[in-house]
Amino acid sequence: MKIILDPTGALDGGLAALRAELTLPEGFPDAVLAAAGDAARRVPDAHADWTAVPFVTLDPEGATDLDQAFAIEAAGSDLLLHYAIADVGWFVSPGDPLDTEAWKRGATMYFPDGRIGLYPPVLSEGAASLLPDGDRPAVIFTVRIGGDGNAAIDGVERGLIRNRAKLAYESATEADLPEGFSELARRVQAAEAARGAARVDPPEQEVTRDGAGGYALAFRPRTKAEDDNAALSLAANLAVGKLLLEHRTGLFRVMAEPDPRAIRRLRHSAQALGLNWPRRTPLDNFERRLDPAKPADAAFMLAVRRGSPGASYAPFDANEKPWHAAVAATYAHATAPLRRLADRYVVEAALAVANGKPVPNADAFERLPKVMARADALGGRIDRAVVDLAEAVMLQNQVGETFTAIVTDTDERGARIQLTDLAVLARVAAERATAGDTLQVRLDGVDITRRAIAFSLAG
Repeated sequence: MKIILDPTGALDGGLAALRAELTLPEGFPDAVLAAAGDAARRVPDAHADWTAVPFVTLDPEGATDLDQAFAIEAAGSDLLLHYAIADVGWFVSPGDPLDTEAWKRGATMYFPDGRIGLYPPVLSEGAASLLPDGDRPAVIFTVRIGGDGNAAIDGVERGLIRNRAKLAYESATEADLPEGFSELARRVQAAEAARGAARVDPPEQEVTRDGAGGYALAFRPRTKAEDDNAALSLAANLAVGKLLLEHRTGLFRVMAEPDPRAIRRLRHSAQALGLNWPRRTPLDNFERRLDPAKPADAAFMLAVRRGSPGASYAPFDANEKPWHAAVAATYAHATAPLRRLADRYVVEAALAVANGKPVPNADAFERLPKVMARADALGGRIDRAVVDLAEAVMLQNQVGETFTAIVTDTDERGARIQLTDLAVLARVAAERATAGDTLQVRLDGVDITRRAIAFSLAG
């Protein structure tokens, strides 16, 4: 899930309590900070000169941990995506204090009011980040995108790049972006549709003031630049996954298909939100019709993300092809090494096999799934807690009011419900309720400290 935005500061107290509850680190040990300072002073001396290539970055407005920069050129009917990925492996060596601490953390954790980084800011927001304030070392993936949108690696090398422009989703125009950007994204997105992919990118939610002294949850519209940028990252990760699979090594992102119960639950969520999901239409086809600019569609996309079986990591296994159901392909995470530990090892593996060299530290692929699963679980716990907190803040002035809800499913803990007028999932004790029932429920209480809301059957 995308983290909730909180420009109003309405969640500040609850977020402080959440950090204390999870006993999250507030900084880095002195030895790690010292190692980061030494690493930041390293001078790149194993990198080809790519500074003449007009790379740009495209990220949220205030982002400073920039993992990716890109340039695009035509090659006949194909397009070449030069995708520069922050060369974290240049700064961090296996077994050094930075590496040891990163294995403890696994990934950067995001909150509405900040983040807990995988690496110290002097690296993640400084020397290793692809900022436009100086030349930066990167691992450059040249990805060939055919007319059919399929992506393959043409080459991988270490290079020194110069970011010409730090572009933002909120303000970037077509003229700001490299020629071929929209066409490349269109091809990748068309290939997704042809594969039957069901990748869901719901818009971020934002806490806003409602004009009556309370708060509301609204969806921040996704921009075309944001969606197109996601297609570039997808193309690179698909190409890396294909490359590693061909060389029988690596670490892959895998996900199972949603089970029938999850599909039934989502159908009831669609009903609650007033969406017409034809009975014979598969989920992936229905998802492609959704418009994230419409609140009901965005809320359903969020329900899909919450209800997915979840992705995990798996090392290469000669007896089982790695598969990611939402992407409908073999897929690897390689494009965010500043934020995910596993990506650094995947980048190094791709760099090695593309140049006919042995994969360094290949034994890490057997150990990384457990570390990344722990980081994913913590990130998911934070996301759910923040959503619960935001819902509690939003509903705190509505105790005693009645809402219409649809039962999405039932279990031993009662009925899970989707409110029809708000993007809120909750539970209610309703012994005779069955999936698909329409209920009137009363909000009995809100506990912001515990991030809890309590409903009962009205009447």
